[in-house]
Amino acid sequence: MKKTELLCIGNPIIDVFIDIDHLLISKYGIREPVQHIDRDKAEKLIREPSVDFERAVKSSGGGAANVAKIAAMLGMETVFTGCTGNDGLAAAFEEELTGAGVNAMLIKSNEKTGLCFACNTGRDLRFAASPGAALDLNESHIGEELIGSAEVIALDGYILDRRPLVQHILKLASKRGIPVALDAASVMQARSKAEEILTYSRSFPLFIFMNADEALAFHHEIRKGFEYDLNASEKEKETAIMRDICPTLKVITEGEIYPIIVIKMGGRGAVIIAGGNIYREETFTIVPRNSVGAGDAFCAAFISAWIRDKSISECASLGNKVAREILEVPGTCIKSQKLKTFAKILQK
Repeated sequence: MKKTELLCIGNPIIDVFIDIDHLLISKYGIREPVQHIDRDKAEKLIREPSVDFERAVKSSGGGAANVAKIAAMLGMETVFTGCTGNDGLAAAFEEELTGAGVNAMLIKSNEKTGLCFACNTGRDLRFAASPGAALDLNESHIGEELIGSAEVIALDGYILDRRPLVQHILKLASKRGIPVALDAASVMQARSKAEEILTYSRSFPLFIFMNADEALAFHHEIRKGFEYDLNASEKEKETAIMRDICPTLKVITEGEIYPIIVIKMGGRGAVIIAGGNIYREETFTIVPRNSVGAGDAFCAAFISAWIRDKSISECASLGNKVAREILEVPGTCIKSQKLKTFAKILQK
């Protein structure tokens, strides 16, 4: 198999951005910030007369697919693999990824292609996912040749729910000394999978990406007794991360190349803990049009810069800059021209 720089493995999803009122969102049982809904309910939502599905913004989605798309736009040799249905949504997903320059190696399933509704209620943003065919990906689809073709592997954090698949990928990658970039994906995943992530970080070469809320939840689980408040201000979260969390993670990374732990703090920049050192890369705050996909864009840029032998500071700086561009668009609906300057940085 042709050598590639970045192999992304994850859940192929079509993101649908809709405006929806609170009465309607309650009707469909979408009560949590992030949750699953069954396919029947997702199909009914698509047909809901008061939701203009045809005019809604749609984008290829899923964390690993977003990473693949942005990395390819940055000029990286990128492969994405995952399971889709054999339907129009799958065709749209594939067209968007290949149009960005990704080699999309999609496995077809009898289930329907996954959907995720980004529901803007006017008060908050809620995500309702129906993963569909994406959940059919298993160990038999990920062979040694595919893993061995990559310099780095990016793994969707929601795949942590499928432990045999995750362990299969990590073992194949570790055997060849290939690092795996794992995003915590959500506060729920960071909390429920904290011990697993910690165990994997001690056994395999890992990049671990978390946002501020995920880092607080993760630290709470591995250091029982640590209290955190997701409703705190961004400044208060930053203080807790620097004062309480970084010293704990610093110990975890001492004396080793991996894990490399990256905490994305949005407008407050990023903190990287690696080799027993703490690095801080600041940025400036903008008012986002839409924050969906920004964290994935950060991961894509950071890993791309790492592959191209940039310093940790340069990796984080590029991550901040590319993420800021994604804040201006829904999901990853960005033109490659907007990332051209950053792609040139990776060519130097």
